[in-house]
Amino acid sequence: MPDIVLISDPRVLAVPVEESGERLVDVRGSLLVDERLADERGAYAHLRESLAARLVDAERRLPADVRLLIVEGYRPPALQRRYFEEYKDTLRAAFPHMSEEQLHTAASRYVSPIEVAPHTAGAAVDLSLCARNGDGRWCELDMGTAVNATPEESDGACYTGASGISAEARRNREMLSAALESVGLVNYPTEWWHWSYGDRYWAMTTGASAALFGPADSPV
Repeated sequence: MPDIVLISDPRVLAVPVEESGERLVDVRGSLLVDERLADERGAYAHLRESLAARLVDAERRLPADVRLLIVEGYRPPALQRRYFEEYKDTLRAAFPHMSEEQLHTAASRYVSPIEVAPHTAGAAVDLSLCARNGDGRWCELDMGTAVNATPEESDGACYTGASGISAEARRNREMLSAALESVGLVNYPTEWWHWSYGDRYWAMTTGASAALFGPADSPV
């Protein structure tokens, strides 16, 4: 796999934010939304309006029998901070020799540090693909790992370009990537399911002069 720029990299932190003020919209009704990470108020189903529109466009580029499945969009800052610290604690217990700086970097493979987290801007989406089964229900396709599988538990198979996955999972990842890249989204390479538009990582990856979106207030 090519070298991966982690979201904690100074190059990402250095990207300025020129907040556009674009609203957060609820994508339920326009896209299939899974409820495994649902919060009571439904904040998880909200995204910046231009990201939501791009996802609708991307879905049109998929085969007729395949749809996107949205797992999580907007994430409140407090929840983002908790996810990061909990994962860092897990790594600290597993690798007691690591320094705090090393733990911070390692944790950012899987959870974004709060200062650059695209989910808190409503600029990132965790998603998968699904298709109808014989009973007419929408079921997830084989993507090689579950959404949110850690690098440790998946033995690195969560990385988008991982080699140790089936041919079917590889084809499905390539189908997802082709649709999302065609509408301007970028992937975080340690997580095949994580895609964003308008955040600092997107700006760094695409060469944009600034991010379009910074941390957003809860939409509900």
